[in-house]
Amino acid sequence: MSFAGVLDNLALRKSVSVRQFEQLIAPKSDLELESMAQTARTLTLQNFGRTMRLFAPLYLSNECINNCRYCGFSRDNPILRVTLTVEEVAAEARFLWEAGFRQVLLVAGEHPKFVGGDYLADCIRELSPQFPSVAIEVGPMTTEDYFPVVRAGAEGLVVYQETYHRGVYSELHTAGPKRDFDYRLSSPERAYAAGFRRLGIGALLGLWRWQDEAIALAAHVEYLLQHCWRAQITVSLPRLRPAAGGFRPLFSISDRELAQLICAMRIVFPQVGIVLSTRESPALRDALVSLGVTMMSAGSHTEPGGYTRRGTEHLHHTVRGRIVPPEFQDGQDELATGQFAISDDRSPAKIATLLRARGLEPIWKDWEQTLTG
Repeated sequence: MSFAGVLDNLALRKSVSVRQFEQLIAPKSDLELESMAQTARTLTLQNFGRTMRLFAPLYLSNECINNCRYCGFSRDNPILRVTLTVEEVAAEARFLWEAGFRQVLLVAGEHPKFVGGDYLADCIRELSPQFPSVAIEVGPMTTEDYFPVVRAGAEGLVVYQETYHRGVYSELHTAGPKRDFDYRLSSPERAYAAGFRRLGIGALLGLWRWQDEAIALAAHVEYLLQHCWRAQITVSLPRLRPAAGGFRPLFSISDRELAQLICAMRIVFPQVGIVLSTRESPALRDALVSLGVTMMSAGSHTEPGGYTRRGTEHLHHTVRGRIVPPEFQDGQDELATGQFAISDDRSPAKIATLLRARGLEPIWKDWEQTLTG
């Protein structure tokens, strides 16, 4: 049975672990939440030590053929778009390398004309000599299409289901291949079959009730631990941020509830990595680093060329998917549009200093590809 079958029967057939998780995300008193936090801290130290992996996203392209109502890259959004050349990607990567990063996540909208398999593999081959860990967050592919990406040097795949509620998913994804819920849902399994050693999943919190999303996400984590057991599993818990298109979520999750969710994930899945991005505010990120988080981004940009301002000479504007010449207003920043607004804009060096002050060691590099032969 695929995870789609598990998800569709989840209301009737919850495992012991998922039932425990459901209890842990139920409303708690301050005393109960503090007890969860202490347990989460202890389990994190036992399984990960006093370490924090640092990575940076590198956006290749904001072209997209999907209409996703919540996403800044959505096809019909009238935004400035660009796809970086391989040389421009290399320049962005050099900036990140000089900042200390040795783990990079390549991100792109879903548009086969601009971000095909050959282009992606070329970018990875360009970066892999300097970056031991190269992961991708792009449109889902077939197992056969993942093979050359792995051979080029990618070792991690990140794919958010966005929402595990089929009805909400259908309402939010109105055009493009992303409308195929099941194909996206099975992406981690196809990637695992192609040889990826890290698999990252997540739900975009704010599209549906966070408790329901969290329970489905926990079931997905458990499924991958059982069926993709040779891979390292990480989970992300991103909250919606402002983006082009002005989508306003009907649902929310408070800072306290997010902290409780992180603790619950750590308690039920003590060896799973938990990712915290720059979507969250500096104060909240500072508070959450000791609760169970094991991987953080820092100094992030969500627009192609954001680190070095590369690609500006071939910017173009799109209106409902049609390319038109850009018209800049006086004083307008001539840079491609980002996927969403970040909240924590502190530099990687400041984040590393903060972590050391909290007794944590920033880990810029945690493995070497030569170890696998």
